[in-house]
Amino acid sequence: MFRKPLFLLAFLIFLPGCRQSAPPTVSKQASAAQTFTIRGRVVSTDATHVTLDGEDVPGFMEAMTMDYKLADPSVVSELHPGDRITAKVLANKVGDNYGDVRLDDIVVIAQARPDYKPPVSYHVPTAGDVVPDFKLLNQSDRTIHLNQFKGKIVLMTFIYTRCQLADFCPRMSRNFADIDKALAADPALYKQTHLISVSFDPTYDTPKVLRSYGGAYTGNYTNERFLHWDFAAPTEKELPAMTQFFNVGVTPGDSKSLTHSLSTVLIDKDGKIIDWYPTSEWKPEEILAAIKKSAA
Repeated sequence: MFRKPLFLLAFLIFLPGCRQSAPPTVSKQASAAQTFTIRGRVVSTDATHVTLDGEDVPGFMEAMTMDYKLADPSVVSELHPGDRITAKVLANKVGDNYGDVRLDDIVVIAQARPDYKPPVSYHVPTAGDVVPDFKLLNQSDRTIHLNQFKGKIVLMTFIYTRCQLADFCPRMSRNFADIDKALAADPALYKQTHLISVSFDPTYDTPKVLRSYGGAYTGNYTNERFLHWDFAAPTEKELPAMTQFFNVGVTPGDSKSLTHSLSTVLIDKDGKIIDWYPTSEWKPEEILAAIKKSAA
């Protein structure tokens, strides 16, 4: 019986980076543990450790292959060489470097062993897929549903307001703010589009919280009318279906944080997927070009 079950996300994420063999050096004066998020491919495992071919972790280390202690060794039987994972890195600051590095809250995002049956099945958003008519409660305490936006091109992403990782939710919201401003400069295109930021933390992200968060990103604060960009959350009951359809993996972290994957999707006027962006690497101008092409 595992204390912290793993979840499978059925999509692949590949980012470039050099590979090294040695872990960061350590000096002598340690302080409290700090937290980072890492992605990588499992190379091997033993009873208490996993060797991970990890991608670059901003603020922590460059891409490298190294051994990590498992904060919860009971999960090791669920990890296989070749699996791709995301995880939380816990590390004690030691002088100018880090020590006592271990992995926690591991999420399998692509499995290497086809005989492993995950407890949850995630859908990989694909061009042409019809998007279900999910219902959400928005920043104005009103229920909206995705089908009401048919006839418009919808750009939707997943966030939670307490996210502290600069390249995750804050970056998605900044990108959406840039896109919203660019669309506002083209009135004809503005009328054909709508933006939605979906929170996967409905317990904390109430309409009041979402209204404050959204107003800060639009720059209009309490004067924002939210006519073009909704901030909304599904109910706790509907949340799993929505995150599974859009391939969003979410696991609880420390201090009420959430370890999660990214998912941004562009939906056409008929409610079908145009394209899906599962990383933070997309640029606002890239999506603006796709919107203009779909609107033409």
